[in-house]
Amino acid sequence: MDSIFGLSHNASLLLYAIIAIVGLIVLIAKFNTNPFIALIIAAMFMGLISGMKLPEIISSFQEGVAGVLGFIAIVLGLGTMLGKMMAESGGAERVAKTLVNLFGEKNVHWAMMIVAIICGIPVFFQVGVVLLIPLVFVIAKHTGTSLIKIGLSLVAGLAVVHSLIPPHPAAMLAVGMFHANLGKTIFLALVVAIPAAAIAGPLYGSWIAKRVKVEPSGDLVAQFTESGSKDLPKFGITIFTILLPVILMLVATVVDLIYPAENTFRQVIDYIGSPVIALLISLLFAFYSFGIARGFNGKDIVKFTNDCLGPVASIILIIGAGGGFNKILTASGVGDAIASYASAAHLSPIVLAFVIAGLIRAAVGSATVAMTTAAGIVYPIAAVTPGVSPELLVLATGAGSIMLSHVNDSGFWLIKEFFNMSVPETLKTWTVMETILSFAAFGMVLLLSLFI
Repeated sequence: MDSIFGLSHNASLLLYAIIAIVGLIVLIAKFNTNPFIALIIAAMFMGLISGMKLPEIISSFQEGVAGVLGFIAIVLGLGTMLGKMMAESGGAERVAKTLVNLFGEKNVHWAMMIVAIICGIPVFFQVGVVLLIPLVFVIAKHTGTSLIKIGLSLVAGLAVVHSLIPPHPAAMLAVGMFHANLGKTIFLALVVAIPAAAIAGPLYGSWIAKRVKVEPSGDLVAQFTESGSKDLPKFGITIFTILLPVILMLVATVVDLIYPAENTFRQVIDYIGSPVIALLISLLFAFYSFGIARGFNGKDIVKFTNDCLGPVASIILIIGAGGGFNKILTASGVGDAIASYASAAHLSPIVLAFVIAGLIRAAVGSATVAMTTAAGIVYPIAAVTPGVSPELLVLATGAGSIMLSHVNDSGFWLIKEFFNMSVPETLKTWTVMETILSFAAFGMVLLLSLFI
C-alpha cells in the first residue's frame, strides 16, 4: 500500500506507524500477548502496510535485532554476572548501607541520581542500568522505599547524560555537525542535565511512586539481594569493583581527546575501554574481589554466573524484538516523513532541533537516529541564521531525543522487565519521566539562550 484516504505518502506512513504502535499496546495490554511475539507481529504489520518489499521486511527486522543484541546481549550477560557477584559477596548491601547512612533514608533517591550522573558520563545507558540496578533492589529492600522512587531517580540520571553529554556517540556526532566547542558543550550540558534530572527523577519519581505500586520479579530480587557472604566487603574495594568499567571507559575517553585515531596506544586503550572488554575485565576482577577474597571457590562462582542468566533471557529476547520493530519503522521511511514536515515549518533553529528530534524519537524509538537526523536537517538552517549558539543547538537536539520513549524503544522494554511493570505502568512511569526530562532540559536550554 502506498497511501490511504487520499493522504500523501508521508502522511500515510505516519498513520500506519500510529496504527502499528497502538495495535502493539492493545495486543500486550488487552490480549496479554507475550511482548516478544507482539513486537514481531507489529513489525511485520508495519513493514507490509507501508509497502516494503517482503525480503526487505525480514532483513530489516533481523538487522534491527542483531544491531541491538550484538551489543546489549553481551553487556546484559556480563553486567548481570557482575551484579550477581556483588550481591552474593554482600557488596551491594555494603554500598546500600553506606549511601543510606550518608544521605539518610529519606534522601537515598537523590543519592541514586547523583551516582547515575557520575557513572553515566563514560558508559552507555544500558550498561549503566545493568551495573547499578542491583543497588536499586538492595536499597529498596533495606529502606522499604518504593522501587519506582529509587529506580526513576537512577534512570533519569543515566538517560539525561546519555543524550546530552559527550562523549556519548549521538552527542559527539551533533557536536561535530554543528561545529560546537566540546569543552563548552560538556559544561553547558551539565548545567542543563542536573536540574532536568532532579525534576524528572527524584521529584516526579516521588510523586508517581505513590500512585504506581510494583512488585519486582522474585527471581531478580533473590538474585540481587540475597547475600551468600556473612561478613560484608569493605566499601572501598566494593566501589572500586563497581566503578572499574566506568574508570576504564573514562580513561579511553580522555585518551581519545589527546591522541589521533591512528595512534597505537590510543587503539589499545580504546580496546580496553570498550564497554564489552571493560565489563569483562571488571567481571574477572570481581571473581577475585567478590568471590575468592570472600571465601567462595571456583564451583561457587560457576554456579552464581550460571544461575543469574535465566531471569535475563526473556529480557534479552524482548529488547531484541524492540530493536527489530525500531528498524522497520526507520526503514519504512517514517523518520524521513517527520523530518520533511518539520523542516517545512519556519521555526528558530533551537526550537526546530528540539521538535524534529522529539518527533523522530517518538516515531522510531531511537535517540541516536533522532539526534543524527535532526542535526543533519537543522545544521544548514542554523548556518545561515546569525547569533545561534552551536552548543545550545547540540543540547536542544539532545533534549528532543529523550522525549516519549515508548513501545518502539528497546530501553522501554529494559526498564519494564527489570521493574516487572505492565505496559500501562511503564508508560505512566518511564515514558512520562523521559518526556518531563526532555522538556525540563529544553526549558534550561531556552533559559541559557537568553544569555548566550
